[in-house]
Amino acid sequence: RPPVSFMIRCRLQRSFMKIVSILFLILVMAAGFAVAADQPQPPAAGSPAPAFSLPNQEGVQVSLDQFKGKWVVLYFYPKDFTSGCTIEAHNFQRDIDKYTAKNAVILGVSVDNVDSHKGFCTKEGLNFKLLADPNHAVVEKYGSVMEYNGMTLAARNTFLIDPTGVIRKVYLKVSPQGHSDEVLADLAQLQSAK
Repeated sequence: RPPVSFMIRCRLQRSFMKIVSILFLILVMAAGFAVAADQPQPPAAGSPAPAFSLPNQEGVQVSLDQFKGKWVVLYFYPKDFTSGCTIEAHNFQRDIDKYTAKNAVILGVSVDNVDSHKGFCTKEGLNFKLLADPNHAVVEKYGSVMEYNGMTLAARNTFLIDPTGVIRKVYLKVSPQGHSDEVLADLAQLQSAK
């Protein structure tokens, strides 16, 4: 049987290792929160929509205040000509008449430039406005920034803005497939509640 002093020393070492492990875990978690805190957060439902002015696919400046009196579906997406973004855009285009009937406009925003948007709209037959934000100004205002393979892109988030300019619904990390249906259902519910 080992001496008592040896057993006490072993217990102390184990306790010390547990404390060091817990401190290390706390440091790792704190570092993760610090990185997350650096990212701009999306504005919440009930808050005023941040103002913006960006060029559309024709190079014409479009600002949020042009749509006072209308509902605005402001959707952010990562990149023109990619599969998920194409599906999402096609579904919004498919439902464009339903949005128009509900006094709503669709505005898409990515960090692509005007020429990329123009080509994407032409190739995919899109008749709504895509806004170019290559400097990430509006993407950051709406807390919709993501990094992918060393590139800064727009995260797939959507903001449903009412005719007075207040955000009524926020959708984060959306799935492109059924998203337009989801927005239309929420739009109908919000309009019927008034």
